[in-house]
Amino acid sequence: MMTDHQRIHPANDLESQTKPTIPLYPRNTSKSDGRDPPIPKRHFPVRHSQPPKKKRSCCCRFLCCTFTILLVLIIAISITIGTLYLVFRPKLPKYSVDRLRIAQFNLSDNNNLFVTFDVTVTARNPNKKIGIYYVSGSNISALYKETELCEGSLPNFYQGHRNITVLNLPLTGQTQDATGLVNTLQQQLQEKGNLPLNIKVNQNVRVKIGKLKLFRVKFHVRCEVVVDSLGADNDISISDSSCKFKLRL
Repeated sequence: MMTDHQRIHPANDLESQTKPTIPLYPRNTSKSDGRDPPIPKRHFPVRHSQPPKKKRSCCCRFLCCTFTILLVLIIAISITIGTLYLVFRPKLPKYSVDRLRIAQFNLSDNNNLFVTFDVTVTARNPNKKIGIYYVSGSNISALYKETELCEGSLPNFYQGHRNITVLNLPLTGQTQDATGLVNTLQQQLQEKGNLPLNIKVNQNVRVKIGKLKLFRVKFHVRCEVVVDSLGADNDISISDSSCKFKLRL
């Protein structure tokens, strides 16, 4: 027989004592609050995305490379030009109008002016190691102010080192309705005793340095000539002559 102080506990009571219970409501709250229990917040891991590549860095690299290449080219070209200058010592050619003969200066019955000039031009190449090829495409003209009286061309030839070449060039021209122009020329001669003319030369040339022919360049020469007459079949006295030279690539 069992003694009075021994008791048998049901299984449910043992489980309730050993298994902890989770309260349905958080602490410090009561059922009588009338509010739904708060849902616990879940913390998700934050993923850091990689920043997009900056286009500015690519542009900067491109600009830096371009600037570096240009700088290297400029330095190389400068060194080459400086070396050529020190070796060959280039000098500009010189020109002068030494003689002017009027072969024809006639005003026809229909007011057309026919003019023929024979012009002697001297070309000087002062360079020791540079030659000049005078090629096709040249033009020489005689003008009074901005009115062209006659024109011609230079022959093709090669001018060597330290060479002086004398060119006899015929210029011809025709001007329509030239009565006013002839009266202006005669009035200028009567009042001033001289007449200013312009001789313009546009010449294509190729420069020869040593045995190397360079690319074509253009010579532009403008000579101001003061003459004392326009009489036909006469050598005209040139009282003043000055020429300006320009080089264009």
